Amino acid sequence: MNPSRKLHLYIFLPSALSFLLLISGATIQAQTSTTSPQPTDQAVSDDGWHVAITPYIWFAGVHGTVGALGRDASVHATFGDVFSKLNIGAMGAIELRYNRIIMPVDFMWIKLSDDTAIPLGQQAFSIKAKMTQTLLTPKIGFRFIDAKRTKVDVLIGIRYWHLTNNLTLEPTQPLGGFSASADWVDAVAGGKIQFLVTPKVVITVLGDAGGANARSDYQIAGLLGYRLGRKCILQAGYRYMSVNYRPQSTFVYNVAQSGLALGATINLK
Repeated sequence: MNPSRKLHLYIFLPSALSFLLLISGATIQAQTSTTSPQPTDQAVSDDGWHVAITPYIWFAGVHGTVGALGRDASVHATFGDVFSKLNIGAMGAIELRYNRIIMPVDFMWIKLSDDTAIPLGQQAFSIKAKMTQTLLTPKIGFRFIDAKRTKVDVLIGIRYWHLTNNLTLEPTQPLGGFSASADWVDAVAGGKIQFLVTPKVVITVLGDAGGANARSDYQIAGLLGYRLGRKCILQAGYRYMSVNYRPQSTFVYNVAQSGLALGATINLK
């Protein structure tokens, strides 16, 4: 493994865990100072298995640099461009929990195109860039705090990436364009904090950071949820994800994605 990639991994993983534990400690202090101990506020852990699924849509703008076979292009698609440049996508998450053991899995597959990408160092007016992105992020963790109004999960896992970049020079198009794909896996660590504002309103903050093959790989999200009943919570919020993958080859994927996320969590068990 490249020493620089190891360095990024060693920096990101402890930082993510330290940040989570710092927030957890602040949450406990705030609850202790504002409320007197009540039996109903003590840790309550539901026994047995619990299963929840979350289909969602992420209206993410894309900014950064993509490259294939030594040809790079600067891509820029705002939130307003998503409807015209998102060809197709499928997104969802599932969470398994046994007592305090948490096993979430996040999946995302999207196909984007940008016919106004700017060529970097190429003799062409523009580049049509097509990007196909598949992400699978399984994790395992422990519910560090399981109080009535606050829940904190500490998580570790991996993020699998599969990417395909297709670049078409315009107006010049040699050899039918340039195409390359890449697969890699990064180790990530982070967590999730849930705070019950009212019996029906819940705030969720989650994130992770890591690396290994990518120079950096991290995300953060904030969600506001409204409980419709015992089985369903509608959620809306903001998600930001960034990855910088530049292996010892001609493939480049240094991209940040951010935008509105809408979904619904359905408790099956």
